Amino acid sequence: MVIGESNTMRNTILYGDCRDTLKQFDEQARTCITSPPYYGLRNYGNEENQIGQENTPEEFIDQLVNVFKEVRNVLTDDGTLWVNLGDSYYNYRPGKGQSYPKQSVSKTNQDLPTQCNKRGNKLDGLKEKDLIGIPWMFAFAMRSDGWYLRQDIIWHKPNPMPESVKDRCTKSHEYIFLLSKNKKYYYDNEAIKEPVKQDWGTRNRTNGKYHNSGSGLSPHSGLTKSYDRKNKRDVWSITNKPYKGSHFAVFPPDLITPCVLAGSKKGDIVLDPFMGSGTTAMVAKQLGRDYIGCELHEEYGNLIDQRVPVEKVAHSPTNPLADLLY
Repeated sequence: MVIGESNTMRNTILYGDCRDTLKQFDEQARTCITSPPYYGLRNYGNEENQIGQENTPEEFIDQLVNVFKEVRNVLTDDGTLWVNLGDSYYNYRPGKGQSYPKQSVSKTNQDLPTQCNKRGNKLDGLKEKDLIGIPWMFAFAMRSDGWYLRQDIIWHKPNPMPESVKDRCTKSHEYIFLLSKNKKYYYDNEAIKEPVKQDWGTRNRTNGKYHNSGSGLSPHSGLTKSYDRKNKRDVWSITNKPYKGSHFAVFPPDLITPCVLAGSKKGDIVLDPFMGSGTTAMVAKQLGRDYIGCELHEEYGNLIDQRVPVEKVAHSPTNPLADLLY
């Protein structure tokens, strides 16, 4: 398919550099949910322009900001952006000609970085073993670029990758940042409310005190038994579940679900500029939404086909070999 041959781009995968393919949009998405490549973790195929293999963290952040400038152009005025991003440790070995970010990996082929871009230059301002702070560098850069930085959500991993370090705790969380295009934006709070588990008992309206059944706990003032659901908290405990034969870093469906529910209505378009194996598209369709995805690596096409119905495939005009690859 060539862009322009159809009246709609819904449920379309756009293959090519998302900085180019996003310019071809003739639709508007209500929300964008994505997990960009992490800095320095993996070389996905030696493309010159692949994101994540920049020489410095600052260059990496600049490239992400440029991507999301294009995303902002195709969001509705009340649109939101949800970005999952992990951090890296700086590992520099003077005299050995290499310096590169280091992340914990599992022993499975799915997670092990077989290639990592080594850098022979020492990065200014970083010392060996420093936590680089990539997520917050990104968040502040996006805020400076005009996005509203609304929330940092902690993705707590009950089953984190094992680490052999002995001088710090094992890392078991990543960030999800909620950003909005404008001050007022679409957010369905009711769609993601959580059940209230604790029964606080009955309330004496004369003195406002509760009488519970012996739990020894006291509620916050103002809570009543009539509330059976509460606002979703900003720490999400979600197990990372690998998808066999897939992309190296699979977005857990349970992590995407609340983002889709809160950030869009049924029938809306959900955008993912780093589609990978298609998890965002799969969850969007399951919840009655449509999707548009961008993906640089066309070898993931078969994986996406197995997980979600793809109505159209489009290729970036900057990649003349694309039609031969898929």
